[in-house]
Amino acid sequence: MQDRLYFRQLLSGRDFAVGDPVATQMVNFAYLIGDRETREAVVVDPAYAVGDLLDVLAADEMRLAGVLATHHHPDHVGGSMMGFTLAGLAELLAREAVPVHVNRNEAEWVQRVTGLSATDLTSHDHDDVVHVGEIPIRLLHTPGHTPGSQCFLLGDRLVAGDTLFLEGCGRTDFPGGDAEAMYHSLRALAELPGDPVVFPGHQYSSEPSAALSSVRRNNFVYRPTSLEEWKTLFA
Repeated sequence: MQDRLYFRQLLSGRDFAVGDPVATQMVNFAYLIGDRETREAVVVDPAYAVGDLLDVLAADEMRLAGVLATHHHPDHVGGSMMGFTLAGLAELLAREAVPVHVNRNEAEWVQRVTGLSATDLTSHDHDDVVHVGEIPIRLLHTPGHTPGSQCFLLGDRLVAGDTLFLEGCGRTDFPGGDAEAMYHSLRALAELPGDPVVFPGHQYSSEPSAALSSVRRNNFVYRPTSLEEWKTLFA
């Protein structure tokens, strides 16, 4: 199945939304995941310049079949942020009517930020699987950064959104954040079988990806050995 996998990691301000000062500052990653045989693909966290992302798919002769949203923050799905209005899901759906896959606990937040309706979203529970062509993508509910943050596991790759970076993790002091939930989510990711490569939601480190074993070994968020110790550092 790996030979069928289409997978691209795109950095905002460099690979798309070039020249956009917010995109350049925020260093978001968007991801394109698809099946090379059926030519279907989904985009993870389209924001800033959705037309650029669609152009990449078109150049690769892939067809957009859906969206996977890690969480509701505007730099991932569009909306208002820091006095700016960012393009995202609303602009994408105006061009391509495709399902938007969100965690059930995040649906209202996504609606509020993007202006989309409930019927625009497809809500999921933890461990649901979305297929793009014949490629299965496992949806992992990882609350902490937001109530419905989710990560995506496909084969030996973990698209971790803002739950887990190569260095650090998503903040828990924004609305809906929960430090205790983040502790448990990070532990659940650490216990995933095998050694998937972590692909984060932002490039907050020198490398764009790293094996989970390396992240567990080097990331300071895995140093606390108990919830009580974690709370002294992060709560």
